[in-house]
Formats: sequence, C-alpha cells, structure tokens
Amino acid sequence: MPTPAARLTRLTTYPLAVLGARVQQMLAKGIPVIRLDIGSPDMPPSANVVETLANAACRDDAHGYAGYKGTPAIRRAFADYYSRRFGVELDPEREILPLLGSKEGIVNLCLAYLDEGDIALVPSIGYPSYSLGALLAGAEVHWMPISEENGYLPDFDAIPEHALDRAKLLWVNYPNNPTGATVGIEFYQRAVEFCERHDLLLASDNPYADVTFDQYRAPSALQVDGAKRHTVEFTSMSKTFNMAGWRVGAAVGNPDCIKNLLQVKSNVDSGHFIPIYEAAAYALRETSDEWMAQRNRIYQRRRDVLLAALPEIGLTAQVPRGSLYVWGRVPTGMLGADYCTQALEHAHVALVPGDAYGPDGTNYVRISIGMDDAHFDEAISRLRRWWAAR
Repeated sequence: MPTPAARLTRLTTYPLAVLGARVQQMLAKGIPVIRLDIGSPDMPPSANVVETLANAACRDDAHGYAGYKGTPAIRRAFADYYSRRFGVELDPEREILPLLGSKEGIVNLCLAYLDEGDIALVPSIGYPSYSLGALLAGAEVHWMPISEENGYLPDFDAIPEHALDRAKLLWVNYPNNPTGATVGIEFYQRAVEFCERHDLLLASDNPYADVTFDQYRAPSALQVDGAKRHTVEFTSMSKTFNMAGWRVGAAVGNPDCIKNLLQVKSNVDSGHFIPIYEAAAYALRETSDEWMAQRNRIYQRRRDVLLAALPEIGLTAQVPRGSLYVWGRVPTGMLGADYCTQALEHAHVALVPGDAYGPDGTNYVRISIGMDDAHFDEAISRLRRWWAAR
C-alpha cells in the first residue's frame, strides 16, 4: 500500500475518539461506564420537530439533492433566528451557509483560508478542531494564552508581531467549550476592532448561545457595528435544540467568507437530507423560549449538584454561566489525564482530560452535564466513593 499523505503526520487522532474507543472496550467487557465525557444533550428535541421530520420523510418529493447551499427555507429560518435572537439582519442568499454541523464548517474554513506558512490564532484552551483544522490545512498554530486568572479571555495585545504578520484567522468561542466562560458584547467589540486593525478574519464559534444559566444572555459577535466586514460566526442546532446527531449548523456573516467556504464545501459534500432541513427550519421558527428555559433549568440543576460535590471528588471550579460543562481543576501535583484515567478505571466514570483542549488545559478535566439525572447522580456517587478510598 502507498504511504498516507504527509498531512496526516501533523494530526493526532481526535482526542475524544481515542477516549471513546477505550470506553467502548470497557462496555464490551460488561463494565458499566457512565459517560460524562460527551457534550451531547441527553434530552430529545421538541416532539413537533420530530413529527415534522417524519412527515417530510414520507413525501415522495423529499429524497433528492437539496443543493450545496441548503434550501431557501432553512437559510431564511437562520436569518429569522438571528434577527429575533440577536437583532442581526442577514441576507439569506449571501450571508448564510447551512453546514453538516458546525464542526465541518470550522475545518473547511481553515482549508479555505490557510496555506503553508500561514498562522491561525487559537486559544490555548479550546475546541480541538480550531487547531487541528489549521494543521490539516498545512498551516501553523499560535496559542493565545487563556487561564482562570484572566477569565479565560485572550489578551489580543499580547500576540507578538511575528505571529500577527502571518496570521489570517483568530478564533473565539463563548460560552466556552470546555471552560464554560462567558463574555459580554464589549469583548466582541475589542475582538472586531483588533481584527480590523490587523486584517484578520474573526471566527466566532457560538453553539452554546442558548445554553445559559443565572439570567445570563449570550451575545453574538455580529451584534458589533461593522462586524460583518471581518467576521464569520458558526451556529449549531446541536445544543440549542437538542439535535446533536442531526448535524445541522450554519456559517453566517461576511459574504466573501461565505462564498469561499461554499467553494470548499461544494467540492466535499452535497448538502443535507431535505426532511432534516425542513424539521430544522421548523425548530428555528417555532421552538419557544419557555421550552429552552425549561431545558436549561434541568442543566442548571445538574450543574449546581456537581459544583456542590466538587470538594468531595478533589476538584475546584469557577461557576459556568453557559455551555454543558464544568471545568474542574485537579489537585496540585496531579495531572488532569491522571485523574481521568483513575476515574475511568476505579469509578467507571468517563471524563475528558483538559490537555485534549490545548496546552494550558493540563491541570483540568471537563465534566459534561448532558446525562440523565439518574446516571448523573450515580456518576457523582461513584466519584465520591473512589476519591474517598484513594
């Protein structure tokens, strides 16, 4: 067999895939692992969304290609959502591109903009696809340090000139995965101004905007005046509407960026199944604020239960006001990877080591609250017993 492409030597196996394989091996042996590693909603979408999908799938005319840009109805639904939710007006033809989940668009954006010798500016704790997409494109990553001490916010002015000279993309993500950190619109104002000053594309990943707690309401980077000149934002229905497996997202914002992303995407896939678009459009139009609020109250209750238990399982954490995660710091002298290995082996609870999210995540673990209450409570009980018996 021929050797694989050199670009694969720059990539590790996706961190969560490695963990998932280990968990599956344990489950196959009959070990009852509880998975608090996956950031996937445990609750279903609205019943009306599922019904819309089922009805559409029964139509004879619903099984052909939907088109590389999705359907006009799904683009209009995303536009209406942004108008209603953020007060941001978007042109459905030029400023919205439906995606097969936002992860696809994140990686394809790197392919659209980065060449060998280019740099992506990536938070030192963040979603792995920001850096892996850059490496897949042949580019380099410059880590922007973020930490508890700075509220998990990058200091744009600390980025060195030698990195800025070659940088094309700057990634931000709030509410943040994995830390749960949140920002106000003033942060996006600084980010937009910085990117305009240095001719950078601001890539805002915003899938957790509607998974928030304690009366916090997440903004969009596109709410900043003039943001569309230098900004593309990724939105996803996975967390907002409990539709993670449906793989529906969108890139919105700068029309040139949308056109360039489409050029890559149209050479890679042929769009989604039409009934999924129809059900997604229904969800965007018809899901009530109360449905989301009720769902978020369930998450917030789990978050609070977990935060209260942290001293008994050896962790500390800031209180997250968004996302599906608690970002726990492990005790001094211990690595997050070691904590996760022991928790899996002795408590049979799967967590994600913080170093999966970048070089400054070494002393942390990510714990998901996307698990039904019974299994969630059992997982915490197992962790308590394991930690007490160490």
